Amino acid sequence: MLKIVLLVIVVAIVAVLGFAATRPNSFVVKRTAVINAPAERLVGLVQDFHQWGAWSPWEKMDPGMSRTYEGPAAGVGSAYAWSGNDKVGAGRMEIQKVVPAREVVFKLDFLKPFKASNTGRFVFEPEGAATRVTWTMEGKSPYISKLMGLFFNMDKMIGKDFETGLANMKVAAEKQA
Repeated sequence: MLKIVLLVIVVAIVAVLGFAATRPNSFVVKRTAVINAPAERLVGLVQDFHQWGAWSPWEKMDPGMSRTYEGPAAGVGSAYAWSGNDKVGAGRMEIQKVVPAREVVFKLDFLKPFKASNTGRFVFEPEGAATRVTWTMEGKSPYISKLMGLFFNMDKMIGKDFETGLANMKVAAEKQA
């Protein structure tokens, strides 16, 4: 009887590990909000890391985290590194592309709690007097991420933070009007 139970457990583990291997090799998390502000103002909030404190959900999770800034004050080449508590971890972002009033793309490297390199993107689309803002993060899914994805839904976890950040951005941008 013990051999049968052990065999069932081994088969179940092999099945879970095998299923994880079939998961996609990349991921995308995307959220959108309409903000009553011009795209130029919103791009300014994103391409200047000094302004992320006004709207970034992670800034509020650990107000005591350490921050360093490198390169130009804003735009391509500006960089921001952080190190904080378990909720925010540690990492670095660098602006790679800015299309005025349209798009900001940045490289996002996480160091803690897990190492990962991703791409972040904000797209700004006029919608009457308002702007539709789409925040996207995409990256590769190594095997460990695929395995964890069987138990944790990354889109829901990160997506909630994106929703909070866009809501904070809305308040910050509309307050500037």
